[in-house]
Amino acid sequence: MPGLARHRRAHKGTGRLSERGGDHGDHRERGDVPGWVMITLMSAVLVAALLALAGPALEGLFNQAMDKVGQ
Repeated sequence: MPGLARHRRAHKGTGRLSERGGDHGDHRERGDVPGWVMITLMSAVLVAALLALAGPALEGLFNQAMDKVGQ
């Protein structure tokens, strides 16, 4: 990556450091952690709600299938 190498050479002598202690060329985007937490939480709530609503019907289907297999 010639452009990145040029960028690092251009800023090498400035002494400017990023918040994590590296030079500006080492900064990597880490993503939006609170957004991922919210998506995970909402997914868990959705699964729990579906299970609460469909649980008895699924249990009935399972019991019917086991009865047929056992005959």
